[in-house]
Amino acid sequence: MTAVPTLSSDIPRRDPGTAPSGSPMLDRLVGERATGSLMRERGTLYLADGQVIHAESPYTPGLDVLLTAGGSLSAEEWSQALTAAGPQRRVGRFLVDSGRFPEGALQLCHLGALYDAAFFVLGPGGGPARFRHGVAHWLGAVRPVPVDAVRRETVRRRELLHEIWPEEETDTQPLVRTRLTLDTPVPRRQRAVLEHVDGTRTASDISHLLGRPAFHTLVDVRRLAAAGIVAAARRPPRPAAEPARLPETSDGHDVALLRRIKNALEAL
Repeated sequence: MTAVPTLSSDIPRRDPGTAPSGSPMLDRLVGERATGSLMRERGTLYLADGQVIHAESPYTPGLDVLLTAGGSLSAEEWSQALTAAGPQRRVGRFLVDSGRFPEGALQLCHLGALYDAAFFVLGPGGGPARFRHGVAHWLGAVRPVPVDAVRRETVRRRELLHEIWPEEETDTQPLVRTRLTLDTPVPRRQRAVLEHVDGTRTASDISHLLGRPAFHTLVDVRRLAAAGIVAAARRPPRPAAEPARLPETSDGHDVALLRRIKNALEAL
């Protein structure tokens, strides 16, 4: 396997910290100690008294997947918790009080899921935001996190990815394996990702398949890209449409009529 190249100073660098990780609306909500859901194109932040209590994004597995895929909870236990405490929005508290999950472990898993989803919600290209006052998440407050801490972690993660490999295409596009011959074993975590690279799956797809936080997968994908093992799929451009042709006919009147119809339509 080719050694991971070191980024040299002559590579043009973009400052990953300059991309917006919030919005004026979010600043205002913090100042107002607002409670509700802040929705953007790539996910949702749930606030309580101006702090983040949960985050969700379709680009990363949810807390339920992370807990059940790793064997910490069975799917049946998770379903029971949702049924028993979901309507009261106290699923997290129920898991702890019922002895199904230690409180410290739940806080740690929840914090990882929160930061993972917030990375996408607050990332560049997240689109405009809208806020729904009073909306609470069914999980309930496990351990509220200040918005500034979430922003700092989001920026730190973008900087880390940039240091590993500065090209962002591998984060969102389908991934393909290159023809590079591997002469040394790939680390186990990267090998698990590599086994699912098939030209159609994205890093997010692979995260869901593995039941692994999306950011961890992005780190592995960028390391594989830096080593020349994977790359973003390049979709060929669609061929330009050919100009319409008039049908051939031996009847000169039909040709003239078709030309007049074509000219009339173009003039509309």
